[in-house]
Amino acid sequence: MLYYKSMIIGEIFTASVERLVSGGAGLLHYQGQSIFMDNTAPGDTVIGRIREDHKGWAWADPVEITEASPNRISPACPLYETCGGCSLQHLSYEAQLTEKSALLQDTLIRIGGLRVLPKLKVYPAPPFEYRNRVQFHRISRPRHGAAALGFRQRKGEEVIPLEDCPVADPGIRQALRTKRLFPPPEKDRFTVYARGKTFLSENGTRRGTVSLLNRELLMDAGVFFQSNGTMLEKVITDLITLTETADNSLPMADLYCGVGTFASFLQDRFYRMDLVEQNKTALALARENAGNAGIRYAALPGDQWVKTLAEKALLHYSFIVADPPRQGLSPLLRRRLSHAGPPLLAYLSCNPATLARDTQELTRGGYVLEELRFYDFYPQTAHIESLAVFRRKGNGHVC
Repeated sequence: MLYYKSMIIGEIFTASVERLVSGGAGLLHYQGQSIFMDNTAPGDTVIGRIREDHKGWAWADPVEITEASPNRISPACPLYETCGGCSLQHLSYEAQLTEKSALLQDTLIRIGGLRVLPKLKVYPAPPFEYRNRVQFHRISRPRHGAAALGFRQRKGEEVIPLEDCPVADPGIRQALRTKRLFPPPEKDRFTVYARGKTFLSENGTRRGTVSLLNRELLMDAGVFFQSNGTMLEKVITDLITLTETADNSLPMADLYCGVGTFASFLQDRFYRMDLVEQNKTALALARENAGNAGIRYAALPGDQWVKTLAEKALLHYSFIVADPPRQGLSPLLRRRLSHAGPPLLAYLSCNPATLARDTQELTRGGYVLEELRFYDFYPQTAHIESLAVFRRKGNGHVC
């Protein structure tokens, strides 16, 4: 039986930061306990104060950095210490990529049960002015002359007023600086999208087109769309290349298809395509973007869609691309793909933990994790977007 020494709230200690963990906090050890601390960098030596004690681990606040990591830098944003939008601006961008790459790989080994990983391909992004889609919160009673919108503070429920945001697209930054953004009267949160000549807002022009790889896609500010157009174009390009290894005489499926972004670029490569998306507004936009020639649409969650299929129906696809939410694949869909999925599966993930969980079942069912790619959609934050490419052993179907 393990016995843990309880930490005393307010206790002062000194320790070195070993690495970052999910969410961007630093991991330290003191008297055999794991301690997590925000605003720290691997290589820092920190004097900390215990804030919360849990059995076997604790949260602490930094009191003083007695020896700074060589990767520590001054944050570019004056609101960084209070605003909850970013969590890694105190790290150099190169260090951010290193830490997030290590976290992705460690999670796949630790949770996914993999002993060997394919070589990780890392796609950096511009560290600032990259974010095309931003969600703002309303400030119910703004001070005279202050902004009426902002981001949630890092710790607490207060909304921090914003007059600028260095990670936002230049069009959004300009709108903030000139105070041209206002929350709709009926909403506490609203979304703005800007890229190139496109500027859409839930409190203004909601619907318009955005250019990706010289193709115009219809979108709506109130419907999910990837927030980093530069990285999204890299994913699309990689998916196009990936389909060259798929049997295009068989159909493909696009699960969690959103507004049909991937389908609009891949549809000419397969004689038939099935698009699955539970958000009916997004699926209606997908019809506009991808059309109807050789395409079937299902306004269902992934697990409900797979229930409509015969048990071995997934075998009739040559390629499936899945872009699930943070919860990952549903248990039923994960199980069906594991036992009767297509020869080639591309899984775009925004959560390493659920990707690792799903990877464990997929590999047990006969898939091999052939490629792993990390696209840094969200510099200055701990969010990790990755593409896992799975292929059936022997490059064939299983029966």
